[in-house]
Amino acid sequence: MPQEYEINELAKEESWRMFRIIGELVEGFDRLSGVEPAVSIYGSARVKPGDELYQKTEEIARRLGKAGFSVITGGGPGVMEAANKGAASAGVKSVGVNIELPEEQLPNVYSNISLSLRHFFVRKVLLVKYATAFIIMPGGLGTLDELTEVLTLMQTHKIRPFPVLLYDSRYWNGFLDWLRDCTLGNCFISKEDLQLLRVYDDTAEIVDAVRKWYLNQEIAGKSVVS
Repeated sequence: MPQEYEINELAKEESWRMFRIIGELVEGFDRLSGVEPAVSIYGSARVKPGDELYQKTEEIARRLGKAGFSVITGGGPGVMEAANKGAASAGVKSVGVNIELPEEQLPNVYSNISLSLRHFFVRKVLLVKYATAFIIMPGGLGTLDELTEVLTLMQTHKIRPFPVLLYDSRYWNGFLDWLRDCTLGNCFISKEDLQLLRVYDDTAEIVDAVRKWYLNQEIAGKSVVS
C-alpha cells in the first residue's frame, strides 16, 4: 500500500510538472509575441560592468537597437546584463528570459520584458524561436551549450538556418580549429555545418552582418510572395 501511494503521488507530481511547463511556454509565447525582428545574444554571466567585454556587448546591443532589432538574452548578469542595457538605451524591446537556479540568478534591471522560468529547455525554446540571428560572445559551458545546440538544430533542419556570429577571434579561434581539424577531419560533421559560423572583432561589422542577412531574407521573402 505505501509503495502504491508513492507511485500515485509521483504520477500526480509529474502531471502538475507538465502543466507548469505548458504554462511557462504559453506565458513566454504571449509575452514575446511581436518582438521580432530580434537577435539573441549569449555569453558569460561572470563578466563585470567594468570589463571590456561588457562594454563591447553593450555597444553591439545598442547598435542593434538603433538598427531596429530587439535584443533577447538569458536575463541574468554579465554579458546578458550588458546586452539588455544596450538595447534599453536604444529604446527597443530588451528581453530577459531568466532561469531559476540553486544559487539564485536575479534578473538584471535592464530588461523591459522579463520572464523567470524553472525549466532550462523552455528558456532555450524562447531564445531560439524569436531570433533572426545569434551573437555568441565569449562564455563558458552554458554559452557552449547554447552554441552547439543552435548548430545542431540547424544541422537537423529543426530550425531554418540563421547566421551564428562569434565575437572575438582570439577567444574562438582555438574552438574553430578543433571543429575543423578534429570533428570535420574525422567526418563527424559536414562542411555545411560550419558555413554559417562567422567570427568578428569589430562591433560595427557584426551588427552590419545581422542587418544585411535580415534585409536579404526580407527581399527573398517578398520575391517568393510576388
